[in-house]
Amino acid sequence: MSDFADAGAAPPPTSALVDDPQYRAAVVDLLGVLAYTELVAFERLAADASLAPTLDDKAALAMMANAEIRHFTRLAERLAELGADPSTAMEPFVAPLEEFHAKTAPSDWLESLVKAYVGDVIATDFYREIAEVLDPESQALVLDVCGDTGHANFAVATVRAAIDADPRVAGRLALWGRRLVGEALSQAQVVAAERDGLASLIVGGGQRPGLGLAELGAMFNRLTEAHTQRMQTLGLQA
Repeated sequence: MSDFADAGAAPPPTSALVDDPQYRAAVVDLLGVLAYTELVAFERLAADASLAPTLDDKAALAMMANAEIRHFTRLAERLAELGADPSTAMEPFVAPLEEFHAKTAPSDWLESLVKAYVGDVIATDFYREIAEVLDPESQALVLDVCGDTGHANFAVATVRAAIDADPRVAGRLALWGRRLVGEALSQAQVVAAERDGLASLIVGGGQRPGLGLAELGAMFNRLTEAHTQRMQTLGLQA
């Protein structure tokens, strides 16, 4: 959690935020990138299910994919409530997210699980941090759709079992995890820097609080610490 609440005056009323065109554009940006993230997560989980080694694994991933598409639907509905077309809101984020996934295409089943548990979650951690400055309704939605769909426990159990069966895979997966965190943090920063709306949520503007340099640095430290903890949970060295 960020320290926004301790950093100054209380935020303006929800209605004042939502009626502010700059703020509304910023929220549309955030919900747009999240909607496309969820859509891609659904596609990838469905594809991973086809590679799963057992029927139980296939069923687990299919259920997770179903949760992701429900998240996408909720985000699309909220975008429509804000007067935005969901496809238009997602479009600016297609190229950078596709580039990230192209650079981090897993080579096997275990790498796909590590990517979902370690790499993809870095981005959702980033969006959860940004959600601290949102109006209550938008914040609740972002925090909910960024929650775990069951992939965490599944990935941890599967990867740790694979390491127990063959300890040699730990080194390869640790290197993969380090590569993922670098790419994920770079991608999150690029997306935020290229979109004025997302940037305004971070740095603030008008009636809204934002992050100073110290808080921004603290946020990225939290992201890195969370990554280290997840790697340790998997049984890998960060």
